Amino acid sequence: MAATTQHSNSRRTGKQPESTPYTPKWASGFSIIEASRQGVQSRQADQLAQLLNLSYKELAAILQVAERTLHRFRNDGRLDAQSSERLLLLSNLAAHGLMVFDGRADALANWLRYPLKELKDQSPLQLLSTISGFSLADDVLTRIEYGVYV
Repeated sequence: MAATTQHSNSRRTGKQPESTPYTPKWASGFSIIEASRQGVQSRQADQLAQLLNLSYKELAAILQVAERTLHRFRNDGRLDAQSSERLLLLSNLAAHGLMVFDGRADALANWLRYPLKELKDQSPLQLLSTISGFSLADDVLTRIEYGVYV
């Protein structure tokens, strides 16, 4: 009965019932390799971009593809191996960041854009165009997690 009420309410208001928010999952190195070889579903890129408040331009820079290519991936339904790997690294970073910031995606999104002394006055987002940048950003999250601010 509740499902019927919810469905009829969504018809009246024009709003769809809220779905469960996307929560990135941490993946091991071998899981990332296997999943990237298969290609990650493009919907995961959209969900992660929405969670982190990333523009399509920012997401394309992280995945190291042109925005047009990113749109093509969306139509194809899957990312290529290189973009999949980068997306999975971003997902790991997001999962770690959400843990550090007590599940607050807004705080994580702000942190990604804030220039940090530890990163030579660059924001973590600026470094995510390289694989090493993911590691450096994750190291800073670990320092925050353990209260090491030097």
